[in-house]
Amino acid sequence: MLNVAAAVIVKENKILITQRAKEDSFPLKWEFPGGKLEEGETPEECLKREITEELNLDIDVQNYLGSYAYPYETGDIRLIIYKAQIISGDMQLNVHNDAKWVTVNELKNYEFPPADTDLIEKLCREWRDQ
Repeated sequence: MLNVAAAVIVKENKILITQRAKEDSFPLKWEFPGGKLEEGETPEECLKREITEELNLDIDVQNYLGSYAYPYETGDIRLIIYKAQIISGDMQLNVHNDAKWVTVNELKNYEFPPADTDLIEKLCREWRDQ
């Protein structure tokens, strides 16, 4: 199983989503930024590294939001999710096609890979309950 860390980066009650490049798997679909864990790396370390590499941002990884396993034809993945906040940096799209700040309710207007569905539902429930 491939472990992938994803960050729900929150700023002013909006969440950062990024659009995958045309050349990636799930081309032009939206996702929560992050990436594959490297050998010996914690999910928190992975997120800091990936967000710096992909978006030129330094983040503070905060609370664990859960993990979801999803069976793709190419192999199973485990999505490990943390809430995060930007500490510094000016966003630069190094691998993504686009990025947007959206409200939780707007997440349903974007097409995400299937593995993100459970997370989006959880976020919608939790934000509604606040």
